[in-house]
Amino acid sequence: MNGLIEKDQQLLLFLNGLGNSTFDPFWLTVTGKWFWIPFYAILLYLLYKSFPLKKLLFVLIFITIGITISDQLAGIFKHGIERFRPCHTDALIPHMRMVICGGNYGFYSSHSSNSFFLFSFLTILIGKNYRYLPYILFIWASIVSYSRIYLGVHFPFDIAFGAAVGFLLGGVLANLAKKVVNKQSV
Repeated sequence: MNGLIEKDQQLLLFLNGLGNSTFDPFWLTVTGKWFWIPFYAILLYLLYKSFPLKKLLFVLIFITIGITISDQLAGIFKHGIERFRPCHTDALIPHMRMVICGGNYGFYSSHSSNSFFLFSFLTILIGKNYRYLPYILFIWASIVSYSRIYLGVHFPFDIAFGAAVGFLLGGVLANLAKKVVNKQSV
């Protein structure tokens, strides 16, 4: 286990070290919730075009449930495992770029989990209707996730684990949503 933690720390230092103060404002913006509102509005419009209103409401309920589970589960893990964020790890602080720092614990990344939940969920539900949407969602989720490493608030394994949880949760809830939506009459 120590070998895995050491590799995770080395990868963090490498990826975090690629940063430059010129780009810090960009990555701070990317990691923020409010910056993505226009993107979310576009996704909502695509859902609106894909489902009648009654079915759309069920889809939105499933998205709300999924984001809530994703976010709360990450919080449970953070306080259950208590792995310090890189910016709170004394041995790493002198070697990394500190842009911002969050709470004490960081395993696993809720940003990563939430964004990969949306990627998986929307790809399954409407990906075939919009040719490039799965690629755009994957790139978006990856950028949001990388921003957390760039800023020094998550280790790469925190990101990878969060992405896996979000991806799986999105798959499960999308397939459940499909069953519920298909049972609904227009």
